[in-house]
Amino acid sequence: MNRLQDLFKNKQNNILNVYCTAGYPQPDSTIPVMQALQNSGVDLIELGMPYSDPLADGPIIQASSTKALANGMTIAKLFDQLRGFRRKIYVPVILMGYMNPVLQYGFERFCQHAADMPVDGLILPDLPEYEFETEYGPIIRRYGLNFIFLVTPETSEERIRKLDSLSTGFLYAVSSSSTTGKDKDMSAVNAYLQRLQAMQLKNPVLVGFGIKDKPSFQAACQNAHGAIIGSAFIKALENAKDIEQSVKTFISGIR
Repeated sequence: MNRLQDLFKNKQNNILNVYCTAGYPQPDSTIPVMQALQNSGVDLIELGMPYSDPLADGPIIQASSTKALANGMTIAKLFDQLRGFRRKIYVPVILMGYMNPVLQYGFERFCQHAADMPVDGLILPDLPEYEFETEYGPIIRRYGLNFIFLVTPETSEERIRKLDSLSTGFLYAVSSSSTTGKDKDMSAVNAYLQRLQAMQLKNPVLVGFGIKDKPSFQAACQNAHGAIIGSAFIKALENAKDIEQSVKTFISGIR
């Protein structure tokens, strides 16, 4: 059983997944930020691979990607930083990014190196379902990586069931059809999550986009297994002089 399945087997609710951008705020911040997140009690880490055109990300995460790229972060450098990270970090880690840099790196090479670290899965929002089924999914499975698809309130029930059948680890419920970081109407989000809950899907559901503080985290967790926080955390790191303390303060405000 891998770390993701183990997490969801042992914890059914209030799972906190936090997104951080590799190479942000400083070039060598990746592992210290991840270590601080684990020390603060985060259940799962979503590690963003910076890209110049991150379509699903709002301005805060885009700005963190721009800074990380300016800091010299690449996929190759990220794997260099992650080498041996499992000696310190035991929580599940998902790599989140976009197809263009992954294809430039070499898709199978990328999956092989991700599995070697080892990370636990991938989120690639611009990998279409058809290409996943026909070309890339078999490679991902060959290296034992989970793959997480995203669904939105506008996704049809038929497509939700299809994406749920293709996903392993969990299903990422985007709270609304917009970019990350925008405020959300949590009552509308809860109606959508209740609809997903009633479908009795194969995978646990984590909700993301617009989850930023304790009230929004608790509201999201009422009808999902947990929630994902990204932009609010990136903002908290922006001017952090002491990463460990800044992370601890932010996460204690959520928990």
